[in-house]
Amino acid sequence: MLNLNCVIVEDEPLARNLLVEYVRKAPFLRLLDACASPLVAIEVLRNNPVDLLFLDVQMPEITGITLLKILRKKPLVILTTAYSEYALEGYELDVVDYLLKPITLERFLRAVEKASGRLASTPPPAPEKPVPEEKIPFVFVKDGTKLVKVRWNDILYVEGLKDYVTIHTRQQKIVSLQRLKTLEAQLPADRFIRIHHSYIVALEGIDAIHKEKVQVGQAFLPISDSYRKPFREFIERNHIQPD
Repeated sequence: MLNLNCVIVEDEPLARNLLVEYVRKAPFLRLLDACASPLVAIEVLRNNPVDLLFLDVQMPEITGITLLKILRKKPLVILTTAYSEYALEGYELDVVDYLLKPITLERFLRAVEKASGRLASTPPPAPEKPVPEEKIPFVFVKDGTKLVKVRWNDILYVEGLKDYVTIHTRQQKIVSLQRLKTLEAQLPADRFIRIHHSYIVALEGIDAIHKEKVQVGQAFLPISDSYRKPFREFIERNHIQPD
């Protein structure tokens, strides 16, 4: 049986501890983390090679189903819940198995064996083809007396202050004389979202989502009340997918 790196996402301490105990009894499982919060789990999944995710459905911040939808690089997923009505939606999202609480060790191991079998039969992914430089989308912005090309892929977030915007990219900060609303109209709505009257954030720039803030690198950007609902819908609609 293949060795699997796994992560547990479960907000209930007793249920989380039981899964940790089960994982430790399976010599082919290596536990990377047991997270009480799905938002913490997003960061763990971004920074570690995870083969298998034990994912609770009902959690206070976002549901396990929502977390599953927003992952780009999806590990194999085993859903855990006390509610059988989520089974159909789970299988539509191609989960490996669906464990109803209380979970027995025997049922847990059967689900893990199924995950191991699927992983063993999955062919390695084809290498991604690089996008030709000339086809990478960009926007020109005025920086002092010159126009600067800013690629969409490089933008982390944009900060507006009266008649100026500061574009924070992966390499630099660019200050441009224009209103935030004007720049917003030039950016694709499926990749950028307004979260505050002073901030636009890039989908790919988001590292973590807190209750009232979005984390982009070392910056914490506020989510204002008027943009909170559109931002939540944007997350679910566009399936934010951490690497």
